[in-house]
Formats: sequence, structure tokens, C-alpha cells
Amino acid sequence: MERDERVTLLEVHQALPDEQFQSLKFLLEGRVPAGLLLPASRPELCRILLQRFPGNSLRVTAGILRQLGRLDLIQRFQLPLEEQIPEETPCGANRDTPKVRGDPTSGHPPAGIPAAPVNPRRLTEKDLMQVAQRLGKEWQEVGILHLGLERSRLEQIQEENPSNPVLWNFEMLREWQRRERHEATASQLRSCLERARLDPGILDFLQSLQGN
Repeated sequence: MERDERVTLLEVHQALPDEQFQSLKFLLEGRVPAGLLLPASRPELCRILLQRFPGNSLRVTAGILRQLGRLDLIQRFQLPLEEQIPEETPCGANRDTPKVRGDPTSGHPPAGIPAAPVNPRRLTEKDLMQVAQRLGKEWQEVGILHLGLERSRLEQIQEENPSNPVLWNFEMLREWQRRERHEATASQLRSCLERARLDPGILDFLQSLQGN
């Protein structure tokens, strides 16, 4: 099954003209780090997609082809169409959405149930530096997918702090903190990073701050 997926994926990529192949890589940037995508050849991109989306690479590719208007390739290779799964919303993106009191997703308990005590722990620069030291090389992926930051801003941070990955991470976290302002708490950052591929020690560290 895996071999069939790989062969079909490569045939789909080879059926795309160069311009559309580059467009496909561009549209994948929200899901795969640009550093992996930009230099990737067709076989290399197949390998990346198979690793990143095991068993689901054809579905992901079909979703991109639909955006490119290549429904003919979807039909020719009988690709499974990607279901409309709500994309992960970066922290803070829908904070102003009105919610009904008593709704389990609203943050308000139903009538008669006391609210749990809240102890917001504002993050200090020392806290952010300790998180920054634990972040790996996929920091841009974390910033874009999980913190909702602009790629252009992350590239600017990298240019301003050459050859210092820890400072890239720190400045990225400070950018998030400036945007969130009074809501830049340990619990909020932990919530943002829960689904990221990180050192588990980061979540443990943020959890420990919530009780301080």
C-alpha cells in the first residue's frame, strides 16, 4: 500500500508542469517548513509528504490540486478528496467570537456550577528565554502554525539576529507576547503549543508556571 501511494504521488507530481509544481510547494508552506519545500525535487517532495502525512499524502495533495484547478489529475489518478477539516486556529485568532453562556465551548460554566478558580501567570522575559532554549529548529513552523505569526516577521527576526537560533526563538515568543498583551500567560502559551511537535519539557515547564 505504501509503495502504491509513493508511485501514485510521484506520477502526480511528474504530471504537473514546473510552474504548477512550484505553486504546489508554495501552497504546502503552511503545513511543511519552507526550508524543506523550496529545494525539493519531485522525488524529494514525495518523500517529505509520505513522512509528514503517512497514509494521507494523496488526500493532502488532492486538496492542493483542487486549489490549482487540476481536477483532471484528481480524476485521472483517482485521488481521495481531502475532507473539509477545520484548520487549526492560531491562539488569539477567534477571541472576539461571541459565545453563549452555558455553552461548553464558551468558557462559562452552566448556571448553578461554580467557575473554577483562575490564576493567570503572566510570562516574564526569563520565562520566554527558558522556553526559547528548548525550542528546536522547527521554530518557524511553530510560529506560523501554532502562534499565528507572519512568516515575513519571522524572517525579519532571523535577519536581525544572524547565527543565533535561541534569539530567533526568543524574539518570536516576544512577538507573540506583544500581540497577546495581558493574555500572554503561561496557560495560554501552553494551550497554543500543545499540538506542536516539541520537547515535552516545554509543556511541563509552562504547566509548572501556572501554579506560581
